[in-house]
Amino acid sequence: MSPRASGHQARLTSQETSNVMFSADRQTHRRIFLEAWRKATNQEPLEPLEARIVEIMRQHPEYQAFIEGGEAALERDFLPDRGQANPFLHLGLHLAILEQLSIDQPRGIRQLYQDLIGRIGDPHRLEHAIMDCLMEALWRVQQHQEAFDERAYLDCVKRLGER
Repeated sequence: MSPRASGHQARLTSQETSNVMFSADRQTHRRIFLEAWRKATNQEPLEPLEARIVEIMRQHPEYQAFIEGGEAALERDFLPDRGQANPFLHLGLHLAILEQLSIDQPRGIRQLYQDLIGRIGDPHRLEHAIMDCLMEALWRVQQHQEAFDERAYLDCVKRLGER
C-alpha cells in the first residue's frame, strides 16, 4: 500500500482495506483500525469490516483516545509483562471471534456461542471469555510450532458454560 500524501493520515481504498487484514506488516494491519475510527468520527461511509471494527471500538471507550492519536499508534509497542494491553490485538481478537461465528469455523463454534449466550447473557462478556480460549490456542501454536487445535479450542469454549 502506498500512503497518499496529505496533511492527515493516509486513506485506504476499499481494496486496500481488504488487503490490510491479511498483511504481515504491523503498520499496515493497524492502519485499518485507525482509518475505520477516523471515518466513523467524520461520519463517512464505512466498508462492512470497518463497520464491525467501529462497533467493537464503541464497546471499548478505553481505546478510543489511543486510536484517535493517529500515526503514533502505528509504532507503539505493548509489553504485557508491564501490564500494557495491546488495543490492536484485543480488537483483532474480537474481529476473529465474530468472523468465526459468522462462518461457523471451527465447525460448532456458532452453536456453542448460542448455547453460552443463553447462560451468560452479555455478548461482549462472552466474547471476552472466548478470547481467553483463543489466546490459549494461539499461544500453543506459537510456542510449540503446532497446528491450531480446533478440538482443544472448542473444548475450552465449551467449559465456559461450567463456570
